[in-house]
Amino acid sequence: MKGLRWRYTRLPSQVEDALSGEEGKEEEEEKEEETAPAPAPVPEGPVEPQLAEASQVLGASEMRQLGLHLPPRVTGHSWSLVFCTLRDGFSLRSLYRQMEGHSGPVLLVLRDQDGQTFGAFSSSAIRLSKGFYGTGETFLFSFSPQLKVFRWTGSNSFFVKGDLDSLMMGCGSGHFGLWLDGDLYHGRSHPCATFNNEVLARQEHFCIKELEAWALS
Repeated sequence: MKGLRWRYTRLPSQVEDALSGEEGKEEEEEKEEETAPAPAPVPEGPVEPQLAEASQVLGASEMRQLGLHLPPRVTGHSWSLVFCTLRDGFSLRSLYRQMEGHSGPVLLVLRDQDGQTFGAFSSSAIRLSKGFYGTGETFLFSFSPQLKVFRWTGSNSFFVKGDLDSLMMGCGSGHFGLWLDGDLYHGRSHPCATFNNEVLARQEHFCIKELEAWALS
């Protein structure tokens, strides 16, 4: 009989298997890094709002601070002064008239007789309505003296309601976050469930010195 010849095949060890697997993963990761899109550049600072005319209520610093809290969809849009009491008088009906033709978001800012500055951002134009309207983008704010922003809590959807003799923003337990009368002279502010806000003015009842409505579209 001829002698039997055995052929031996060397099998890779477990260590070699692991090393080759890691090398494969590294190559895949390198390929993913090469094909991954570059991250979007981070803005160096707040965008300066573009105003068609100067505000008598907000300064440049206050505008920049508010700009950081506005929805991304209005970032970079120009601010158009639709209504102001200095030019159009103290009348809610006049505010509604000036708002006709506008559908986009509005920034309502006012200063009271005590020098306090506060207001609201409405996700859509201020208008007469049978019920409350708006979205969760709506918020109240106050400079006291630092900016405080009171956003939607999700508790209810009582954002904005416009009557002939009053304008209401935020509601809960019979109280409004911001309430203005038909003459745009007397106002009230109370904590409300919609925004869980503080009293925006120094007192719950206040008198308006100046009011502006800016269209952000």
